[in-house]
Amino acid sequence: MILLNKKYNFYFHSWIITLILLLILMIIVGGYTRLTDSGLSITEWELFSGILPPLNENQWVKYFERYKEIPQFQILNSEMNLAQFKYIFFWEYIHRILGRFIGLFFLIPFIFFYIKKIFSREYNYKFLLIFFLILFQGFIGWYMVESGLVLNVSVSHYRLALHLFFAFIILSSLTWYFLNFISSKNKSFFNISKELLSLKIFIFLLYLQIILGAFVSGLDAGKIYQTWPLMNNNYIPDDINYYNFIDLNNHSVVQFLHRNVAYSILIISLYILYNLIKSNNVKLIKNYFLVFVILITQILLGIFTLLSNVHIPIAAIHQFTSVILIITTLRFYHNSLI
Repeated sequence: MILLNKKYNFYFHSWIITLILLLILMIIVGGYTRLTDSGLSITEWELFSGILPPLNENQWVKYFERYKEIPQFQILNSEMNLAQFKYIFFWEYIHRILGRFIGLFFLIPFIFFYIKKIFSREYNYKFLLIFFLILFQGFIGWYMVESGLVLNVSVSHYRLALHLFFAFIILSSLTWYFLNFISSKNKSFFNISKELLSLKIFIFLLYLQIILGAFVSGLDAGKIYQTWPLMNNNYIPDDINYYNFIDLNNHSVVQFLHRNVAYSILIISLYILYNLIKSNNVKLIKNYFLVFVILITQILLGIFTLLSNVHIPIAAIHQFTSVILIITTLRFYHNSLI
């Protein structure tokens, strides 16, 4: 059990639901920040001084002059004016403010719950770990931004993937704890038995696909080979060979892997569906149908994103759907465990 005192059920329920919604919003804003190349618009961490946005023209000019010093402006955006800078600044600023707000919104109620001793000892430790992950996530965010300030015109795709992966770890953990709360069952996510093996492989591949998606986004690898199902008339593009097949700095390799992990996920999803129909478990079939529909939608959005030359609204919906897919899959997995 998560709570020792049912008197606080409503408060805990409201708190964790709001946290999940805030994290979903954070991932959406973070994705849009990357798609609009806004992440390097604020070139200093400004943990406390950056709480307020620029309030006058002099402050705006000061931020813009700092941005002019980095390679992204000098190489890609040298013709950008102040009005255009304000647009990209807005997305990065909102992203940072949301991060601060989530940290405080987690910490203050958690302290209250801890003082009231409403959590079991196990969940005291689990929520404390989540708080440290949130703090660490803020550090990773700056570590990511820092990679694009000196030699590069964008952030490191490795650091971007790490930043996104931890966001999904925090979201997934809170979602799992919420599912335990509403079901009044303390189920463990890390079940190492062979039971539900295909579903566990499916979930593993989903998280792997999120990392690869961050690689694609970080390298702008979606702006090459904008054909489907083949990559310019070939299944394996001409510039991939034995020597560079695992080179994750290669745009072609990253897009090829992202495509093929998607195909693997689809195949496993069909296998899971077949087994469910075979077992005639009506309740689980209904739960899984939602997962399957979202998965198909996600795959189609990925294809449309590619064919549209990474049209930002389509790409943003594609990223948002990945969040919904993870949450619905976790719900299905939780319901499937005995």
